[in-house]
Amino acid sequence: MTEDLGTPVLDDHLHLDPRHGRGIEAVEEFVRLGGTHLLVVNKPSWLLGVEPDEPADFRAVFEETLETVAAATEALPGRAWPVLGVHPGLISRLVDERDFAPAAARDLMRGGLAVASEYVADGDAVALKSGRPHYDVSDAVWEASNAVTRRAFELGADVDCAVQLHTEATEDLTDLAAVAEESGLDPSRVVKHYAAGELAGVTPSVMSDKERLERAAAAGEPFLMETDFVDDPDRPGMVLGPKTVPRRVRWLLDEGLDEAVRRAHVETPRAVYGIDTEATLESEP
Repeated sequence: MTEDLGTPVLDDHLHLDPRHGRGIEAVEEFVRLGGTHLLVVNKPSWLLGVEPDEPADFRAVFEETLETVAAATEALPGRAWPVLGVHPGLISRLVDERDFAPAAARDLMRGGLAVASEYVADGDAVALKSGRPHYDVSDAVWEASNAVTRRAFELGADVDCAVQLHTEATEDLTDLAAVAEESGLDPSRVVKHYAAGELAGVTPSVMSDKERLERAAAAGEPFLMETDFVDDPDRPGMVLGPKTVPRRVRWLLDEGLDEAVRRAHVETPRAVYGIDTEATLESEP
């Protein structure tokens, strides 16, 4: 039996891996608890066996993600959308394990983002994914990573799409908001994934634990909800499971926070990504 929460329920950032993980079974679990929509981010390239030497090598990662999203859409009462890009942790693999100079790694990653933006331009993906390492790196790697992020913003402006960011833990990304603005991208269309309950500068995609969600609801600002489910059998329980967002939506509704639910699952997705979670939700017969 599938629970109906009376609202669209969007997980803004998770990964699906039918080859190695639970894949569509995880989607079905999300649906049973009342979930309706997903933004599926491609897994880091190396976890899908791709060690790129040139930008075109990322296509295999993106194509596999599109196939997974199509299968997820079949299982959802709403639909799934792909978010494509280059994980910022790739720079460390390139520099530390494959002897790339930081500048060469930067250029390869920027090229991969350009390939991802082609899918957005063609209507096959809804956003780009980029960012910078959340761990200590050398000044040269940090500078290169920020250059990659700037390129993601430029491409987002070119193809008129949002950019999801993986960054260090922080509640202030006004520095990157300024870079987005300089690049022609509205900072409200920059989304920090794995965010706390409040965030200055860009839109938070809040990890769906109760404390963070209480803060987001109380702040009255646009926000999204996510799990960052990694779909990796070798790392069970590493982050939140696919049931979490619908469970937290039910809890928010029980707490009388209907306005916050609408903000996170209808209004902010429309403003940030241009997606309509109500119109894409099948009506019950």
